[in-house]
Amino acid sequence: MNRTDLLQLIAGGENSRVEFKRDVIPPESLASRLAGLLNLDGGHVLLGVEDDRSISGLTRATVKAEEWVMQVASNSLQPSIIPTWEVVEADDGVAVGIVTVPANAPDKPYKAKQGSHWVTKVRVGTTTRDATREEEQRLYQQSGGLRYGLKPVPGTSLDDLDTRRLLDYFNRVLADGDHPLPGSESWAQLLCNLELATRSHGQTLATVDGMLLFGRRVARFLPQSGIRAVCYDGSAPDYAVRADEKITGPLVPLQSDDGALLETGVVDRAWDFVRRNIGVSAALQDARSVQRWDYPESALREVLVNAVVHRDYSILGTDIMLSIFSDRLEVQSPGRLPNTVTVGGMRAGARYARNQVLVNFMRDYRYVDARGMGIRNKVVPVMASHNGSEPDLIEEEHRFMVRLWK
Repeated sequence: MNRTDLLQLIAGGENSRVEFKRDVIPPESLASRLAGLLNLDGGHVLLGVEDDRSISGLTRATVKAEEWVMQVASNSLQPSIIPTWEVVEADDGVAVGIVTVPANAPDKPYKAKQGSHWVTKVRVGTTTRDATREEEQRLYQQSGGLRYGLKPVPGTSLDDLDTRRLLDYFNRVLADGDHPLPGSESWAQLLCNLELATRSHGQTLATVDGMLLFGRRVARFLPQSGIRAVCYDGSAPDYAVRADEKITGPLVPLQSDDGALLETGVVDRAWDFVRRNIGVSAALQDARSVQRWDYPESALREVLVNAVVHRDYSILGTDIMLSIFSDRLEVQSPGRLPNTVTVGGMRAGARYARNQVLVNFMRDYRYVDARGMGIRNKVVPVMASHNGSEPDLIEEEHRFMVRLWK
């Protein structure tokens, strides 16, 4: 922004996208204004301009003012942001600091720290106030926060979805060869209808769910999408590990027309990791010798599938954690149980789906129990039959864990 732009902005007065403030305002006041702008359509806070449009200028040193603004944006906004900061000279020796936040901010609602509380703010004309419950709900809907999997993944296009896997899904899994040709407008519309892609500002982008299921470079765009698999020698975490692997890629496998497996998906790769790092023994079954793994495959696959389809993918910077110890196996999934689901309800057969699109597709591939009661109908009885143990279902503050005993 140059001097002419700044003076025109000041001449236009305060509005829903422009706020005038001194740079000596409390941090909570600046955070409140930024949150209100973010929750509307972005805009500017001009530091060093009075309500009557007179220019008082920055009183802090330029570097100190920038540090203060960035500290407020980091510590007093939730989620934190990095705003644009500019200093423009309005008159000789008088400078104005310009704090700019973008339109279409992706993580609405933004909250400002008010004492010990975080409060959602909205911008109404030239004022900023607390959001009502209904306004806050609409902000969640606008940002896709209620269905995170439908959010567009910035920087992607349909080229970032694996056409081979998509064709395998239509031709083999659904047995439906009557689909549009890849690359056509009808093909793009089909993927949008299936919520694997979405239109945004004239472009067609992959959704979070589309990348998770069929993405070509999933970890690049969604680094939180993987499974961190670790095997320890003992019964407690240790720096010395027997195996440590980051499992990434699309959730679904790729098979040939005759059903031969060409590439595995994340769940199959996680099971392969377990199989390489647990014991197997011989057991008699109907007078014949069979292999008996430390953990039954059907129960473990159910736990792994539940982890990848029900985790909270809006929690960044953390993977699903698969840990093998000498006496147990644990799968930790980021995020608490959604809505009103409880551990007791899961044991009783309560159904839930944080990511319904993932559940639907994984059901098509027969990874998911059609009745949606895999814990009650599969994991619990299979473990009881396997070794008489009861799986532990543990909800903690920011994660849910299933523990299977060896």
